[in-house]
Amino acid sequence: MGNALNHYMKPDVTPGPDVVPSFDPMLGFESRKERVMIATQEEMESAKLPLDARDYCAHKLLAYQSCRADKFPFVYQCAHEKHDYLTCEYEDYVLRMKEFERERRLLERQKRLNKQG
Repeated sequence: MGNALNHYMKPDVTPGPDVVPSFDPMLGFESRKERVMIATQEEMESAKLPLDARDYCAHKLLAYQSCRADKFPFVYQCAHEKHDYLTCEYEDYVLRMKEFERERRLLERQKRLNKQG
C-alpha cells in the first residue's frame, strides 16, 4: 500500500513499475557484480517457456521442468529443484524491490539537491 500511496502523493520521485533506472548503477558502490542470464534464448524457446517466466531464474525453472519430465509420475522427487527455483524467484523479487527503493531515494536526493541550488 505504501508504494501505491507514494505514487499518488509524490509522483515526481516515485519511479514507475517498468522504468529503466536513470542513475549510474555503480553510484555508491565500490564494486558490484552484474547480473547475467544463464539460460540462453534458444533454450527458453525450445522449452516453450512463457514470456513472463523468461527471467534470471529461467535456468532453475528449466532444471525443475526437466526433472518433472524425467521422474513423472513421481514428481515429489523434484522437491529440491522446485525449492531452488522458488528461492531464486524470491531473491529476484527482493533485489528488484531494493533497486526500486534505491531509484526512489536517489530521485528524492536529486530533487532535494536541485531545490538547494
